[in-house]
Amino acid sequence: MEGNNGSSGESNCRPPIPLSAAAAATTTTSFRQCFSIDNVPVSCKKTLVRHQSFVKTKTLDTPVKPNLGAENLDADFVPIVRSGAWADIGIRSSMEDVYICADNFMSDYGLKNATDGPNAFYGFLLSQSIVEAWFCDYCGHGKTSCFCVVGGKCNSDVNGVFCKEPLLCLLDVVFDGHGGKHAADFARDHLPRFIAEDEDFPVEVERVIASAFLQTDSAFAKACSLDAALASGTTALAALVVGRLLVVANAGDCRAVLCRRGNAIDMSNDHKPTCSKERKRIEASGGYVYDGYLNGLLNVARALGDWHMEGLKVSDSDGGPLSAEPELMTRQLTEEDEFIIIGCDGIWDVFRSQNAVDFARRRLQEHNDPVMCSKDLVDEALKRKSGDNLAVIVVCFQSEPPRNLIAPRPRVHRSISADGLRELQSFLDDLAK
Repeated sequence: MEGNNGSSGESNCRPPIPLSAAAAATTTTSFRQCFSIDNVPVSCKKTLVRHQSFVKTKTLDTPVKPNLGAENLDADFVPIVRSGAWADIGIRSSMEDVYICADNFMSDYGLKNATDGPNAFYGFLLSQSIVEAWFCDYCGHGKTSCFCVVGGKCNSDVNGVFCKEPLLCLLDVVFDGHGGKHAADFARDHLPRFIAEDEDFPVEVERVIASAFLQTDSAFAKACSLDAALASGTTALAALVVGRLLVVANAGDCRAVLCRRGNAIDMSNDHKPTCSKERKRIEASGGYVYDGYLNGLLNVARALGDWHMEGLKVSDSDGGPLSAEPELMTRQLTEEDEFIIIGCDGIWDVFRSQNAVDFARRRLQEHNDPVMCSKDLVDEALKRKSGDNLAVIVVCFQSEPPRNLIAPRPRVHRSISADGLRELQSFLDDLAK
């Protein structure tokens, strides 16, 4: 939608969708402020209108910068996510693994944000001050875009922090239950909503996802206090992609492995009680490790649930030997990132990280289907005699299959002595006769 070329273009800058009274007033004020800076006519860009489709009401005293890798938002690479999942009971008598595969997370979990297609939601407006800054940035032209009015004062700190293109948001999670399936099912149903309903999402992605793990664990404790039959536990690994930012949160022994141009990059650590870092934390919390088991009971050092196991968890702020707090790893996605594998420990019992990446890469080159690739990984794990339930998710970041890699030929520098050179020359001379 283009603005008029007259002295005011304000009439064409009205949002095409209904806004709250506060947001509408802020929008109008912002437009007027932009136009009054130097009285230069401004055309309203389509990006401005599209970005109004997601408004999250919140009042802040100070501007906030979203931690979405804004410094790289102008890069050419835009992830195109395609995910697929597969699970199998394996040789076990019951299935305790579950997963979430949400390519369009915001829409799937009830946040109504108009999108032009899958995987995308648009720039978010968090407060009056940021709304003004954002509209100044996208309505203004030339030098006027650096003037962002916040509380009647010029503020340029919040310029350029919102994406100009649709922002994808994907959530994929694997839950590996133990002692029953109740904890895994509960976490699957509650963890995504704790993320989506947090007022700071998607600005403070890392804090929000860590908080969601702890809230899910606390909510399950309350549920177990009302129904003892729910007693069980689950490990959890979540991969959240917001724009180009990849955040992996892990509590337990599931694993996420990123493929970057054929190279495996571990995006999580296996939380086993025998790991030195986990052992120190366990002992500092009053626990111990016996024969590889936490307090002689559990073979993981972090998990949701397990409130019924005596001495593993306490409800106060000090926590306990068994922690539900996830370990976070983040990475800015680039065109070199091809896919990520998220799997329960049944997969990693028979696959090394690089081995899994090589296997998945070959399969994707054959059929370029993340669902089939996930099934291929599970089938191969069964052939390799994995003794556990199996669940795996493959998330591709590009529409094309992985390219063939051409290994560089090593340059080997060889030298020859003067005597050797003379002997070689003599030999060549004899051949020439």
